[in-house]
Amino acid sequence: MSLLQIDQLRVTFQTRHGAVTALDGVSLSLNAGETLAVVGESGCGKSITALSVMGLISSPPGRIAGGAVRLAGEDLTHASEARLRAVRGAEVAMIFQEPMTSLNPVLTVGDQIAEAILLHQDMTRSEAWTQAVALLDRVGIPSAAARAKDYPHQLSGGMRQRVMIAMAVSCRPKVLIADEPTTALDVTVQAQIFDLLNEMQRDFGVAIMLITHDMGAVSEMADRVAVMYAGRVIESGAADDVLDAARHPYTRGLIGCIPSVDHGGALAEIPGVVPPLHLLGAGCAFAERCAHVREGCRLARPELQGGAHSVACFGAQEGWV
Repeated sequence: MSLLQIDQLRVTFQTRHGAVTALDGVSLSLNAGETLAVVGESGCGKSITALSVMGLISSPPGRIAGGAVRLAGEDLTHASEARLRAVRGAEVAMIFQEPMTSLNPVLTVGDQIAEAILLHQDMTRSEAWTQAVALLDRVGIPSAAARAKDYPHQLSGGMRQRVMIAMAVSCRPKVLIADEPTTALDVTVQAQIFDLLNEMQRDFGVAIMLITHDMGAVSEMADRVAVMYAGRVIESGAADDVLDAARHPYTRGLIGCIPSVDHGGALAEIPGVVPPLHLLGAGCAFAERCAHVREGCRLARPELQGGAHSVACFGAQEGWV
């Protein structure tokens, strides 16, 4: 049985356009000790999926309208708020995109990590502080004892992200969700953060859901990949299979956007933008951006098919893409 199992998850939001479906039948699984990369452009549903797992969908305007999120067999979609508070941090932890908006600006970083430890573990404040300093040292922050007394604004972006990782692993969660963990960091620091995540996984045995739009990060980190578009999973499989033999035109487009010296420095792009969710029709959401579109693509929505390497594309399923 998978450690984390998302089954046909459907999330809706009340908007000025009425009820809009942000996630439409999303199914994902994550096994102990592996990394699943959830990939796609902004607005495709990656972060909403993560927030659904954490029980952090704001209601109203949002609500889980169907499906299930199961952690070790327990359905969290029907859990009480008290149970969700107990799960967050202790069993499932999340590293958010921008640590400056996630960390409390009026508490030292050491106090914030110690607070997370005290919430889930039976120890004194002094013991929690000692563990917080040890975690800061563990994630590569120099002079950890002194830095623990700093406030978030006194740290660099890379150091703040390391603090977030230290906080996330402080209670040895089973699942770690990393939502665009290297946003706004330079490439050298990005590589360091990914190395650190790999190290945490190796040392603590945590399963990682990596949410990203960076296919280069996927090739470095992921065991399996799920590609999302307009609130649905459109391709999934082992990372090597998806990266080496992508079946969906959108996935191929994402891979083509990776800078390469083979392209003479020119950057490829996917024309158009993700359509507004309230304007989605009955057909494939990618149809207006797809170079292979046929009339049938606009009339019916393809379902995910294909077993271990599955795809939601009529052309890929029928062999004309």
